[in-house]
Amino acid sequence: MKMAASFLSNPTTFLPSSSSLTSQKHTVKGISVCKPVCRLPNYPPHISKRSLSINLTSLFLLSLTGNANAAILEADDDLELLEKVKQDRKKRIEKQTVLNSSNKDKEYLQDVIYKLSKVGQAIENNDLPSAGSILGQTPDVDWLKKANAALSQLSSSPEEKAEVDTFNSSLTSLYSSVTKNDIEGSKSAFVDSASAFEKWTTLTGLTGQLKGL
Repeated sequence: MKMAASFLSNPTTFLPSSSSLTSQKHTVKGISVCKPVCRLPNYPPHISKRSLSINLTSLFLLSLTGNANAAILEADDDLELLEKVKQDRKKRIEKQTVLNSSNKDKEYLQDVIYKLSKVGQAIENNDLPSAGSILGQTPDVDWLKKANAALSQLSSSPEEKAEVDTFNSSLTSLYSSVTKNDIEGSKSAFVDSASAFEKWTTLTGLTGQLKGL
């Protein structure tokens, strides 16, 4: 209806314009007559079905190539992740094997827990002479040497070794504070050494195998 209304209101809309008409002369009974001839407007060149098919095929192949590359990258990521999981599992098994066969080392570490507990009680009671008696005169005492040997034997990761270093440095400060009868310094050094030892047991997986933690 809208098309019809447009046509009725402006009938010239659907007539060829003067620019698209040319005159062609014909002679009818000796009289020259001009006959309008319509020229079709220029349209874009015709696209063949074959060209269209080639273009669509190219796009499809490009899409497949992109998807294939993405799939290859994803597969590589999956393989790397799988390999990492396998390596981590292997390390855990090896670590657990070492822990299970280190009964002597665990005895030395159990002795550390016992001594630290007694030292902590003495410091809490402000009894530094008793704390010094339990610790020994210097950090070179036999129980601490055995403990350090066990700590070194069972430490494999950088994090575990770092906690061992923290434990030893804090314990050295504890010896010094106890010798100087520095109660506050002794408390601080004791907390640091006990915390480092506890973190180390967590990292190595020994928490459940040692008592008193």
